[in-house]
Amino acid sequence: MEQINFIENILEVKNLSIVLGNEKIIDNLNFNLKEGENLAIVGPNGAGKTVLLRALLGIIYPLDRAAIITGEIIWKKWLKISYVPQKILPEKDLPLNVKEFFKIKKANQKEIERSLLSVGISDPKFIKKRIGTISSGQLQRVLLAWALMGDPQVLLFDEPTAGIDIGGEETIYNLLGDLEKERNLSIIIVTHDLSVVYKFADSVLCLNKKLICYGSPQEALSADSLNALYGGDVKFYKHEH
Repeated sequence: MEQINFIENILEVKNLSIVLGNEKIIDNLNFNLKEGENLAIVGPNGAGKTVLLRALLGIIYPLDRAAIITGEIIWKKWLKISYVPQKILPEKDLPLNVKEFFKIKKANQKEIERSLLSVGISDPKFIKKRIGTISSGQLQRVLLAWALMGDPQVLLFDEPTAGIDIGGEETIYNLLGDLEKERNLSIIIVTHDLSVVYKFADSVLCLNKKLICYGSPQEALSADSLNALYGGDVKFYKHEH
């Protein structure tokens, strides 16, 4: 008798609505995440993507606006979840080097070096560099290495290549792909780059305050759904593998 392997949902979002102040940011959203799955979230600016990520983490900003959240966000119990926020711009004279940054997580020297090596940073002198003086691409790798501390099962990324040049973008996405395979990670990523969605994501969620499309990139990202998502006439190019 043929054995059927069922892949477990590690996240279920049911009828999620979020109102901040008097503005409805997310309206009746439903989706799930399976173990080992990569989910891309796409949509125009102001669509609610960052708010959604923060809601998944149990954090809603800004704090000066009253938040009303209805529906359910159900994570599998005992999951370790890490988050890499949108572009961070530390002050150049910030008195904190890379090693001290990791010490906040009580990491020892070997743990720091191993985590940095996993994201392609092998220079032993790198840990002495100040956070404010390293390049945006290096900073993104440091934040990724930080997020990997403690071996999480889920990574959430909010536009991880914002402010990075094209070569750096390719490096970060290739790195994420390698890490996902090595560690069997489940990854949720916000991005504007549809070529990345096709290359990297198993599923895509199109969000503009409400769900516009959801499914595999090849099926969900039709010309009609992209026009509905972004408005107007969107030039649509079918991605070929």
